[in-house]
Amino acid sequence: MQHIAIGDRHIGEGQQAYIIAELSGNHGGDISNAIKLLKAAHSAGADAIKIQVYRPDTITLKSSKEDFLIPSANAWEKYNSLYELYEYAHTPWEWLPTLFEEAQKLGVELFGSVFDESSVDELEQYPCKVYKIASPEIVDLALLEKVAKTGKPVIVSTGLANLSEVANAVSHLRLHGCDDIVLLKCTTAYPTPPEEVNLKTIPNLKDTFSCLAGLSDHTVGIGVSIAGVALGACVIEKHIKLDNSEETVDSFFSLTISEFQQMVNEIRAAEKAIGAVNYDLTPEALKNKNGKRSLYVSGDMEKGEVFTEKNIKSVRPGFGLDPKFKNQVLGRRAKTKLTVGDRLNWDVID
Repeated sequence: MQHIAIGDRHIGEGQQAYIIAELSGNHGGDISNAIKLLKAAHSAGADAIKIQVYRPDTITLKSSKEDFLIPSANAWEKYNSLYELYEYAHTPWEWLPTLFEEAQKLGVELFGSVFDESSVDELEQYPCKVYKIASPEIVDLALLEKVAKTGKPVIVSTGLANLSEVANAVSHLRLHGCDDIVLLKCTTAYPTPPEEVNLKTIPNLKDTFSCLAGLSDHTVGIGVSIAGVALGACVIEKHIKLDNSEETVDSFFSLTISEFQQMVNEIRAAEKAIGAVNYDLTPEALKNKNGKRSLYVSGDMEKGEVFTEKNIKSVRPGFGLDPKFKNQVLGRRAKTKLTVGDRLNWDVID
């Protein structure tokens, strides 16, 4: 697979990385913050903005049994239970018409992670051109089938999946008509320690499953995402927040808008730097050719005088004879009078 299309944007080999700003619950339950995040992410260079489309009752049960309580030492333990966490963090579905309208005005793609079949039905009412499957849902074959049958590209995170589960998900999507698949290397840890990222998996995902591959990055900072692009990630997903002034559900590992913009800029610079295999001197490098060494006359010489170690030398700049010819020059005679600083070339050598 060389590329896929999301709207008018082609993704894959030879294309810029598709950079996704993940809003998650960092709107803090305020639609005005969600709109601010949309606008800010677009201005910062995001190709797309992603929301999470669930309600607490579509993703978990309202239960106080131990299985549904958030354990201590978990980043979200203060929310007590899964239901309370998702109640706080979810994006109300009543916001969707406004958010998609704002995205269309901006000219930026807005799409969603879907967590059950009802969320797919909900997003199908809007111009959602791609779907995301979060790694906990990768084993939900009914959801995968539902998404595949929309005919739209699917981005799949692999953070909680083993190799067999990734293979089953890809196979199931293809079985039901979806060939436009992007697998994201993901580590489900918040924040992710860099040593647990294993970016070398990105090209392996691509080769193993004949899919495009990218990175869902939960580390702090921007360096890992840039490195991911250098290793072939065609999609980068990173959480964003408005600033550091307010604590929101995922703010502790999210980028501020200014940091996100810096990441976009550095990724674009990295893409230019990756370039192609090329051993030729570039136009800018040629301007510095005087930095190379070459053979010059280092002592005044009369016509017929013998070239020796005392009157020729390998020095900068590089406009004289290549130093590799020095031994061929030594012992020969000068055709003309030479002074210190004259270039040595075959025309002055007898």
